[in-house]
Amino acid sequence: MTINLICPISLIYPPRIEFGSGTAQVTGQWIRAKGFTRILVVASAFHAARVNQLGFDRSVTVFAEVKPEPDVANLEALLGVAEAADAQVVVGFGGGSSMDLAKLAAVLSRSGQSIADIIGVEKVTGKRAALVQVPTTSGTGSEAGIRALVTHLQTRNKLAVQSTHMLADLAVIDPDLTLSVPPALTAATGVDALAHCVECFTNRKAHPTIDLYGLEGIRLVGRWLPRAIADGTNREARAGLSLAALYGGFCLGPVNTTAGHAIAYPLGTRHHVAHGAAVALIFPHALAFNTPAVPERTAAVLTALGLPTASEPQMVFDAVHRWCTGLGCKMWLSDFGIPEDDLPRMADEAHAIRRLLDNNPREVDRNDILAMYRAAL
Repeated sequence: MTINLICPISLIYPPRIEFGSGTAQVTGQWIRAKGFTRILVVASAFHAARVNQLGFDRSVTVFAEVKPEPDVANLEALLGVAEAADAQVVVGFGGGSSMDLAKLAAVLSRSGQSIADIIGVEKVTGKRAALVQVPTTSGTGSEAGIRALVTHLQTRNKLAVQSTHMLADLAVIDPDLTLSVPPALTAATGVDALAHCVECFTNRKAHPTIDLYGLEGIRLVGRWLPRAIADGTNREARAGLSLAALYGGFCLGPVNTTAGHAIAYPLGTRHHVAHGAAVALIFPHALAFNTPAVPERTAAVLTALGLPTASEPQMVFDAVHRWCTGLGCKMWLSDFGIPEDDLPRMADEAHAIRRLLDNNPREVDRNDILAMYRAAL
């Protein structure tokens, strides 16, 4: 794979990023400085109970019904709350689901547009409320990105929206907010952050301006994820993972993911497997499949993870599968009760996600995807 240094690329980051232990309070400080009084927080029920950590000095409206894999109905319920509150600022407080819904609320509330109107690239007409993103896991990197995903209720497909209007005005990454994340979720979200970095680094659209974030993100996960799983109170490990997730978010903007994420999506949309867990399960299969197309970059990934270098797909698969298993990730479809007779339909759906598959360094057809599912059964 040839990397073209002179290929044009657009780098878009939040204008202000606060990173480090104790920075959650900056959320309220920033909102007060801006003079906003009508505040909407988008969170799961668990995180809705701890909005006081964000430093607000007044009551806020809280939408506490975020689903793990939000669908259009979940979004519509949020928009009803946002419009009733006439929110001046929307705060996404949680994982990727909360932050993605917050993005959509900030651009759709009182806009006259519906989710159907904005599916695709740059179809949003404007931002209707300021946007603050405060992640509580170290996985999606959504705090730094301009994309949001919701699931269509009937087709079960992911609806993807991309718009610079969904960029956060402020991203607050406080690793202390992740101290309560249990080991299994730490592992799954950590591998999701890793996959963002790896899939961007081994991407047809890979670019030197993004490679440095990808490689450093991989190194951070390799160094700190096992330590955070072993001791969830290790604040340095939590900070390392939070930084890796942020770097993964930087990678996603101009480059995006590849086959690994496309193949993982049906696990969530059809069988309600949490996104990070689905990505972790597929990760070794996709990396090994792509090895013949990007052998040098695959070797660099393994080195950054602290694993022995390999260029033979089976050796790559074995090394990474063992590593994920050692983290406690569930690495078999049967672990989630996914039946073999649904694999062909899953392969159909994954193969239709061209916005990601077209980024893959190696051509992947439906039978390739089906073979990976069957190998993971």
